[in-house]
Amino acid sequence: MAEDNQPQTIEGSKPRLVGINHVALEVGDIDEALAFYSKIFDFNLRAKRPGNAFIELGDQFINLMQNSGGGRDQRRHFGLVVDDRSRVRALVEAAGGELLPGPFLDFLDPWGNRVEVVEYRDIQFTKAPHIMNAMGFDQVKSEKALHELGEKGMAP
Repeated sequence: MAEDNQPQTIEGSKPRLVGINHVALEVGDIDEALAFYSKIFDFNLRAKRPGNAFIELGDQFINLMQNSGGGRDQRRHFGLVVDDRSRVRALVEAAGGELLPGPFLDFLDPWGNRVEVVEYRDIQFTKAPHIMNAMGFDQVKSEKALHELGEKGMAP
C-alpha cells in the first residue's frame, strides 16, 4: 500500500494469488515438534530429513524447520483448519502448549509459534471434492460460510 493508503498500481499483468502451498515454522527440535503437534492433531508425515519435517495437509503442508534462534509470536500467526475443534483446548494444554486469551482458539507452541485453530465447516476455505475424498474427509459448510461464499459467487 502506498503511504496515502491508496493501493499501489504497477503497469502490466501480475500473477494472481490463488492459495497457500505451505507454511514454514521454526522450531528448536524437529522430533520434539513432531511429538508436540501429534499430541494435538492427527496427521501424516510427508517427509523428514535433517533439520526439516513436512506435515501433510492434503494438497498443502507445514514445513517444520529446525532453528535454535527465533522468538515468540505476538500477533503474527497462521490458521490451521480442522474437522472438529471441540477437543483442541484440552489437547493443547495436555501437550504443554500455551492457550491464549481472546475470541479465537489461539495457542503458542513451545517455540513461540502462534497457531489459530478454525473449523472447516465455519470458514470460506474450501477443499476440492477430489482432495477431500483422497483425505477421507467429508464435511458440509455451515449456513454462515455458505452465505459468505455465495456473496463472492463461490458457493458450491
